[in-house]
Amino acid sequence: MQSIYAGTLPLLGDTGRELGERVSTLTNGELNIEFNDPGAIVASNEIWDAVSTGAVDAGWYSPGFAQGIIPAAGLFTAPPFGPDVKEYTAWWYYGGGRELWNEIGGRYDIHSVLCTILVPEASGWFRKPIEKVEDLQGLKMRIFGLGARVMQKLGVQAQSLPPADTMTALRLGTIDSAEMSFPAIDLNLELNTYADNYYFPGWHQQTSLITFIINTDVWAGLSKRDQAAIEEVCAANVALTSARGESMQLEPMATLREKGVTFHKWNDEMLDAFRGAWLEVAAEMSAEDEDFARAWKSLQDFHEKYADWADYGYLK
Repeated sequence: MQSIYAGTLPLLGDTGRELGERVSTLTNGELNIEFNDPGAIVASNEIWDAVSTGAVDAGWYSPGFAQGIIPAAGLFTAPPFGPDVKEYTAWWYYGGGRELWNEIGGRYDIHSVLCTILVPEASGWFRKPIEKVEDLQGLKMRIFGLGARVMQKLGVQAQSLPPADTMTALRLGTIDSAEMSFPAIDLNLELNTYADNYYFPGWHQQTSLITFIINTDVWAGLSKRDQAAIEEVCAANVALTSARGESMQLEPMATLREKGVTFHKWNDEMLDAFRGAWLEVAAEMSAEDEDFARAWKSLQDFHEKYADWADYGYLK
């Protein structure tokens, strides 16, 4: 298995590294998943194709990185202004999301198992404060998935880069700003060395999914026990990472402030601009791609039904 995230990254990478150990324990050492860091076997942007062809058995992967191949992929990682952890996992497991993604991925001989879920990300690091939409014009920014399409509409030169490539681009100055993850990861990567204006909320990734992907022939060749071991470890991961992700932000936020980082919240004008651009992108992509249209409708239909329960069931 090759990962798109370094095994040293909390939540994003270390849960993938530990996957093999836990599966091996459950199968008495008969099934072993070898974790490989980004670039160890193929380039990070080649993982989907490598698993599809069987050149690599499996990957530790966020579907949104396949957006260049599958336009709908971003909806299965982080829809802008999308659902929180509760709603997203409900849609994935019980609202048709899992089946829809495996139908689409199956055309590429890839089977996916949801294996980690992430808390909201920050919206990005900027060298100068962003106070109005015009301040985004011409900015070269690393931003992942569908959020990149939104930022392009607002004048940003958006690039969707894997984490390792992002750090290189920042060091070389080929990008001006970047969003990467939540405070614990951003501090780990020392993004505060490149910019000190830190923006929230992460409208582009309120929740993010990481999946274990495996070539369908390799998956079919596993015993029912081995398949169940992977599925059960991944299901446990989803519960554990949702809790761990919430708890691990507290000290990093304090540390970043001590290092001189200024935390900002987007004003209503900026959030309205982001939301309006996203709805335009969603409409355009739905018109261009049938799978995107189906997935977007599935998410919206589930949200409308879920909203009734959320309104009555939860304190505001």
